[in-house]
Amino acid sequence: MSKITFVKHTGEKSTFDAENGISVMNVAVDNLVTGIDADCGGECNCATCHIYVDEKWWDKVGGTNPTEEAIMSLNPDRQATSRLSCQIKVSDELDGLEVHLPEFQY
Repeated sequence: MSKITFVKHTGEKSTFDAENGISVMNVAVDNLVTGIDADCGGECNCATCHIYVDEKWWDKVGGTNPTEEAIMSLNPDRQATSRLSCQIKVSDELDGLEVHLPEFQY
């Protein structure tokens, strides 16, 4: 079990317990986190679960895969630490992960 913190663009933080093996997107959806729409249900077909990984976690989370890269390349709010939360699996290594939500999802 890990803890994942979601930081809204307003600075408001919410932390939730997360079972290993599920996606960060599922943690958000299961806990009704506003700002994670997850329109495609985690199939990496949209960018409505876009997040910014806190820089101190980037090395543990890692970069995008080719499919995710293709989707993210169309996102006007993409930053250096942008990821799709559906592509990040919770693990003991990510206990304490902090992710930031963009103001809008596209």
